[in-house]
Amino acid sequence: MDQCPFCYLESNLDTKIILENKHCLFIQNTQKVLIGSGLIIPKKHRDNVFDLTKEEWIATYDLLKEAKEYLDNIYSPDGYNVGWNVGRVGGQEIFHVHLHIIPRFKDEPLAGKGIRYWLKQKDNMRS
Repeated sequence: MDQCPFCYLESNLDTKIILENKHCLFIQNTQKVLIGSGLIIPKKHRDNVFDLTKEEWIATYDLLKEAKEYLDNIYSPDGYNVGWNVGRVGGQEIFHVHLHIIPRFKDEPLAGKGIRYWLKQKDNMRS
C-alpha cells in the first residue's frame, strides 16, 4: 500500500478529483486517446471489487450515475465502456480497486469493437 497511486493522489499532478461522495472519488487524468475517461475509486484502500463494503458499493453506484450525467453534459458520448479488472490475469495493474468509465463515440476508428470482437479476431488468426 505504500506505493499505491490511488492512496496518494496528491503526488500525481495529472490526476484531478472531479466528483466525490463520502466513500468514493471520480478521478480523471489528462487523456489524449480515451477523452473523458475516468475512474471511480474508494477513498479507503481496497485491493479489488470483492473487498468493497456494502456502503462502498452503494457509493460507487451513486457516483457512477453522477459521473455519467457529468460526462453526458460535457462530451455527449454515444456509448460507454464501464468495468472492473480483478487480479493480474483479469488485467488489473493497480491493486486499489477502480471502476473504469470510458465514454465512446461513433466516429472512433474502433467504435463498436469491444473485447469480444478482439478475442474473435485473435481466434480467427489462429485458424
